[in-house]
Amino acid sequence: MKRSILLVGIVCFSLNIFSQTYQELSEQALEWAQKDSLQKAEELFRQALRLEPANPHNALLFSNIGSLQQRAGKYEDAIESYTFALNIAPRVVSILLNRATVYMEVGKLDKAYVDYCEALDLDKVNTEALSMRAYIYIGRRDYNAARIDYNRLLTIEPNNYNARLGLITLNQKEQKYKDALELVNKMLEENSHDAVLYVVRAGVEQEMNHLELALIDLDKAISIAPNSTEAYILRGEVYLAQKKKTQAKADFEKAISLGVLSTDLREYLQQCK
Repeated sequence: MKRSILLVGIVCFSLNIFSQTYQELSEQALEWAQKDSLQKAEELFRQALRLEPANPHNALLFSNIGSLQQRAGKYEDAIESYTFALNIAPRVVSILLNRATVYMEVGKLDKAYVDYCEALDLDKVNTEALSMRAYIYIGRRDYNAARIDYNRLLTIEPNNYNARLGLITLNQKEQKYKDALELVNKMLEENSHDAVLYVVRAGVEQEMNHLELALIDLDKAISIAPNSTEAYILRGEVYLAQKKKTQAKADFEKAISLGVLSTDLREYLQQCK
């Protein structure tokens, strides 16, 4: 689950707060960032930092540098920059969330968990932190904690998409298939053109061994979203369960053509021989 990366502009409220040069460099950096000139923007932010290394507003500059590095895929550098920002301003929720997102990108879920917990200590109704912490709980198989976070999220936003999907996943993992189907059916009543929901329902039906129903839903998902790799992979699994190896192989190969790594599907392809 990914977040948009926002750069924070620095507003000069008083000439006594910032030198003009510091302000100008910061504004120029933001302009270059908007043009996707990430290296130039980072260079300008660093020039501003060198001018006033003790300025408390440098937390924003470090955070912005982290965002640039995150956009460039330099995740370890981004973590370091966000950490510098948090050393100056440890109670800024947006920076905690940004660093947590990068931790998730590099697979450091335990560190991300700490940041999401700290964010929730500061902002108890932060929906992003609740959603992502619940996701981490599912990975840990702490389903009770995940359910608490999802339900808490739904008290804040009753129609939150991720929370509702999360509860479906929880019910599925706990083999509460009837509850899972009730939730996904309700969501499909509200939006019958959501390919993701058809894939989700097909997954529940697959586990219930309702393979024909699963195929109907997967065909529908693919008709709505022809590039859905998840739909092709799941349909390939269903075909394999039905001993339809030719159809299964075709779906797995289609998923690979859409960008899935062949190594990820090697075991399935071997079963198609």
